[in-house]
Amino acid sequence: MADVNAGKRLIGAAVPVGALRSKESVGVGEFPDLVEFARLAIKLEIGIIQLLPVNDTGNESSPYFALSAFALNPVYLRISSLPGSEAFAARLSGMRAEFEKEKRFPYKKIYAAKINLLRDIYEAGGKKIEKDEDFNKWLSANKWIASYAVYRVLKEENGMKAWQEWSSCKNLSKKEIEALWNSSSKRSAHLFWAYVQFYLDKQLREAAREASALGVILKGDLPILMNEDSADVWANPEIFVQELSAGAPPDMYSASGQNWGFPLYNWEEQEKDGFAWWKERLTAAERYYGAYRIDHVLGFFRIWATSKENFSAALGRYVKSQPVKKADFKALGYDAGRIRWITEPHIPTRELEEAVFGGGGGADDVKRVFALALDRVGNEELWTFKKSIKGEKDVHALDIHSAAKNYLCLAWGNRIFLEYDKDSYAPLWYYKTSRAYLSLSGEEKTALDGMLEKKTALSMKNWEACGKKLLSILVGSSPMIPCAEDLGAVPACVPKTLARLKIFALRVTRWNRKWEEEGAPYVPFYDYPELSVCTPAVHDSSTVREWWEREAEQERFAHFIGAPSLPRIYNPGTARIILKAIASAASRWRVFQIQDLLHLSPRWYAENPQYERVNVPGVHDDFNWTYRLPATICEIADDTDLIGACKELSFVKKASKQKNGK
Repeated sequence: MADVNAGKRLIGAAVPVGALRSKESVGVGEFPDLVEFARLAIKLEIGIIQLLPVNDTGNESSPYFALSAFALNPVYLRISSLPGSEAFAARLSGMRAEFEKEKRFPYKKIYAAKINLLRDIYEAGGKKIEKDEDFNKWLSANKWIASYAVYRVLKEENGMKAWQEWSSCKNLSKKEIEALWNSSSKRSAHLFWAYVQFYLDKQLREAAREASALGVILKGDLPILMNEDSADVWANPEIFVQELSAGAPPDMYSASGQNWGFPLYNWEEQEKDGFAWWKERLTAAERYYGAYRIDHVLGFFRIWATSKENFSAALGRYVKSQPVKKADFKALGYDAGRIRWITEPHIPTRELEEAVFGGGGGADDVKRVFALALDRVGNEELWTFKKSIKGEKDVHALDIHSAAKNYLCLAWGNRIFLEYDKDSYAPLWYYKTSRAYLSLSGEEKTALDGMLEKKTALSMKNWEACGKKLLSILVGSSPMIPCAEDLGAVPACVPKTLARLKIFALRVTRWNRKWEEEGAPYVPFYDYPELSVCTPAVHDSSTVREWWEREAEQERFAHFIGAPSLPRIYNPGTARIILKAIASAASRWRVFQIQDLLHLSPRWYAENPQYERVNVPGVHDDFNWTYRLPATICEIADDTDLIGACKELSFVKKASKQKNGK
């Protein structure tokens, strides 16, 4: 769904579908609400509506834990528009009364209530759809529905457990899945899920068409990774690497990194059919969107992966990186003993004893550790792990004292290299603090670091070739405008590749700084790339209000935007100055979270700014991902202060070097 506004300089609003509120929605935003919001966007001079993923996530509120790359979330379905729903009007009214009073939507309760009601509507008369010509055409056009529906029924039959824990049907061939889909005894159960998806697709397509007709670009979100408990991984195991878990390396926010639990892609296997799965995803998305966000675009170049045998992402590596081989060690003059010293943790007897005794254990606890976990190195007071132990999870499974477990888990990463495959080694993230590295002489450290630098240079070439190849396929397979989420430790090849392929980069003002320079000054707005999306906040960060009041270096940022007397307390005046400064960025698209736009008016301030967040990373609770607008779209549309202030953003002139050069 390409758009005529694609080349224009535009202001956008980022809003989760679930956050929308209307007189018709039942406790949570629904796809038809996008039309009303698009009309509001036109009044506000907003040309882009950016969404979070809208895939079915089952009982999980996070939109990034999808059960399917194709199926839409039933929570966004407007049930009152379905044929036969009239007979359930009273029940719908009761649901609306129950959920509408909530300031944040109770995802699990609404999801369960909607599924239960949909089942009753389907049983009461919805089964007639099985003979509907449009429905059957839709089934033929959406081949993914068979595996998704079979997966959903099997998941229910197995008490909603992850498919890896099912008692049977864990490893079915495509023919076996097709046979189950066509099974007469389960046909009705399967078609229920198809019935729900048929109407979800219809409602989102209709909303997208109306938004496009109004001149608004809908921008979707395509997460790069899939939940391991999903219909796609279950039905297509060959295109995933399930032995590894994707994540992110340690950074200033997390000393152990992030272990997301998502499998990696088997790109070699996907290439055999021309990356058909990815192309099918894009074809499905372009029914709704004129643009799409490529989540974690760095993963197409390189992705941080950890063995499923470990908890900590600090024990991971970039895939695919140039491996270190034993031949490389021998070239440095290392013999077998030295290679073992740098590739295996070595545990001194006294150190283990101190850890156990200090944790309340005794001599017998120490002996038990030696017996179950460690092998002695010759006659030395030094130990290595038994070959049966493959990672932190094996350590935790041992019947040993808790203090010993904690110590051994730390010790597991105390080495320079980890052998992840036969004769393939990768340096650990904290290898320079390891016992082995600190024992090397200055010359040995220089030689080792030099070898690793050469490996990194070779890896860079691999990453660039991989990213260019995969992203070229995505860009060439769809008319949608691609926008990359390129945050994190970005290799030099990433911005070059994005620019070459005309993929929009992402610039988050608070983080877009010259980190390599003293004081890490902010990048001037005139230096933002034209092919980029500029934003002051994202769904994983605080809002601008919370950032300003609790996190920002206020004086420094105020001087940066040329407003040294900016108020310390966030109010509509402060919001106006900050958002207008950001709107001057040279980026073609400047996108603001709806919460940040609402702060242009005094009517929409929550008592606690943290309450306006979408997500707090690293926290799994009922708060995250359940943000709702503070009023209906209709009520917000009557706010003349908001409309006037928001309109100003679209008329802000692009920053110039002459104006900001000082």
